[in-house]
Amino acid sequence: MKTRTQTMTFAATWIATLACVLALLVPGSAGAQIASTPRELEHVGVTEHLDGPLPLSTPFRDHTGAPVTLGKYFDGKRPVVLQFAYHTCPVVCGMITNNLAAGLKGVRWTIGKEYDVVTISIDPNESLEKSAAKRAGILSEYGRDHTTKHGGWHFLSGDLAAIEAVTKAAGFEYQYDERQKQWGHPSVVFVVKPNGHMARYLYGLEFPAADLRLGLLEASEGRHITTVEQLILYCYHYDPQGGKYVLVAQRVMQVGGGAIALVLFGFLGLFWSRELMKKRKTSGSDGEGAAGANDNPSRGNPENSGRERLDPTAVSVRGG
Repeated sequence: MKTRTQTMTFAATWIATLACVLALLVPGSAGAQIASTPRELEHVGVTEHLDGPLPLSTPFRDHTGAPVTLGKYFDGKRPVVLQFAYHTCPVVCGMITNNLAAGLKGVRWTIGKEYDVVTISIDPNESLEKSAAKRAGILSEYGRDHTTKHGGWHFLSGDLAAIEAVTKAAGFEYQYDERQKQWGHPSVVFVVKPNGHMARYLYGLEFPAADLRLGLLEASEGRHITTVEQLILYCYHYDPQGGKYVLVAQRVMQVGGGAIALVLFGFLGLFWSRELMKKRKTSGSDGEGAAGANDNPSRGNPENSGRERLDPTAVSVRGG
């Protein structure tokens, strides 16, 4: 059974598609629609600042109202997934946050252990009640005991200066629509390095677990990464136009060729070691036979045997 979020996403996609088709069917309307951007969205978008630093000293409030700084959630060891939203948003923000939680559920790493998540409200008038309620619902949706008990997904709110300081550093451009009383903003989440520098931008209404996992692996700078995960990261690269990770055929062939070579050399090594052991056993048995024959030189020689029996000196020695 489809969840409510999936149903809303499906409906929104079909509505957008239908609108595009109708626009193309109406003579003279397509060019006008595509050529101009709505005034309410003129300052909405993303400017990527890869490896740019976030202002970690920026003050905020957590969901309990306690004063914190953004740097509290960057320990220099674990990457952070960063999201901008506001909790009175009628559709899109809740959809993005819920879909982000669904994607992170598919990641083997656990929030609060290997990485943290920070959601910052872009509404300077955001209430603590809204933040706390949204956080409780998201932790329940994520459903892992460690995260529920110890946190790891942090909901922050702050004044306009604090919000603009972080959004500007991240390259996140948003705009308030006075007529509709809503915030226009892009659909994007960010993966940030443990030192607070921007690592990756992931776009869309849904965020597949594979993309989130690769973004975290990339941002972790070698920490917590197994050999298998290193190979996975090597086989993928980030497509900046699509905002997703794509499989690189050449790298897959390189890794596959290396794996085949290792298996082949392993079989050859096993075969050669067995042949060597067989040769050693064969040469050892031949050496024992030769040594046994040389221990008694009179054996097999009747002349020497007869001389030994007729030798009076030998008899006297034995008798004495």
